[in-house]
Amino acid sequence: MSVEEEIYNDIQTNGIIGPHTKMIGPVAEGGRVIFVTAPGCWGPMITPNIRGGHEVNVPVAVEGASVGDALVLRVMSIEVLSKATSSGVDKTRAGSYVGDPYVMKKCPSCNEPWPEFYVDGIGENSVKCRRCGSPAAPFIMVNGYTIVFDLSLRVGLTVNKRVADDIAKNASEWILLPKNSKQVPVLVLGRSDIVGLATRMRPFLGQLGSVPAVNIPDSHNAGDFGWFLVDAPHPYAITKEDYETKLTDGHLDVNSVREGSTLIVPVKVEGGGVYAGDVHAMQGDGEAAGHTTDVTAKSIVEVSLIKNLALEGPILLPPEEDLPPLARPWRKDEWENVTSLARRMKIEVEPVAPVQIIGSGPTLNDAVARGFARASKLFGMSVEEVKNRVTISGAVEIGRLPGVVQITLQTPLRVLEKLRLDRIATSQYKLPY
Repeated sequence: MSVEEEIYNDIQTNGIIGPHTKMIGPVAEGGRVIFVTAPGCWGPMITPNIRGGHEVNVPVAVEGASVGDALVLRVMSIEVLSKATSSGVDKTRAGSYVGDPYVMKKCPSCNEPWPEFYVDGIGENSVKCRRCGSPAAPFIMVNGYTIVFDLSLRVGLTVNKRVADDIAKNASEWILLPKNSKQVPVLVLGRSDIVGLATRMRPFLGQLGSVPAVNIPDSHNAGDFGWFLVDAPHPYAITKEDYETKLTDGHLDVNSVREGSTLIVPVKVEGGGVYAGDVHAMQGDGEAAGHTTDVTAKSIVEVSLIKNLALEGPILLPPEEDLPPLARPWRKDEWENVTSLARRMKIEVEPVAPVQIIGSGPTLNDAVARGFARASKLFGMSVEEVKNRVTISGAVEIGRLPGVVQITLQTPLRVLEKLRLDRIATSQYKLPY
């Protein structure tokens, strides 16, 4: 196939992603991918025949990308297309799944696996099994809201029951699913438990990364949800070795993967396979409710390649204002104070740049330990040195509960130079040296 400088991608997967997934492209090294993505989480969650928990876009191969390389993904823009969405805390419907309600769905009445369905009215029982007519959505929203966005896409406001019901009856017009999406719009639930709450829009990509080296549900490509697949009682079970070596942590839900960020991800299958999805209109650190404001969106991602840089997981260079205070780039006046102090102490001060290593695991403690280990291996430092540097020049932040974290530290430019990451860091941030 011919290499393209720009690829338009509005095609969603069936919820499973891995080496079997057919890629489109390739996109040229240095080219761009325009992703039109479907909402993640709640829409796919209440759709009985979607197997992955999300609907991410099909992967795009990258020119020259081979196993052991790294892809540099620059988020150029994210535009929310939905006019409203809905979300909330979930509970599962009894008898509607085997082992994992995101993956192995079944009708709770006739036990049809991944049943075909139809939508009848609005509310939590509106998604029904086509075979027997029983409510078949595996999830019920316990406390939820419907949120409408202003025309400038700067703020959102949760609405009352009357408005939520009116929106639910016209869900497709409000959520504006991509034409290839197969999900039920979450707005059909008509939830309105929180009314009149205003919030700021700050869209980001909950899913952005490269194809894992094992076929898995798309929402489980991270160390926390991926753990549920180890020896699971369904067709998408993986081994512990698969879990430890083949995932790529593409499902981050880190709210700094937004316009102006740079994400560096491992290549674990030939061609790399850049995919995206699960754009959120806003989310506080941790995604405490388990889900947030999933929307249809158009995102532009620039793709470049670093040969022979084997990564275990993603590296994130967020927008400067998203960095924790101690990790922000030195201002010119601050650096003059630093160099003056260094002269007095007769030592040589080391130029640094802020870097975030993503850690993931079944729990936050596991994710932090994994993040420290990844940083130690990548930067050639002891874990103890990593901990010290994070403590006085960085931070540990929660990306998503229960197990995705950002390990931030000021990293010596000499170390980044060896990894060929120095120019990426210096182009991301204005440094005084």
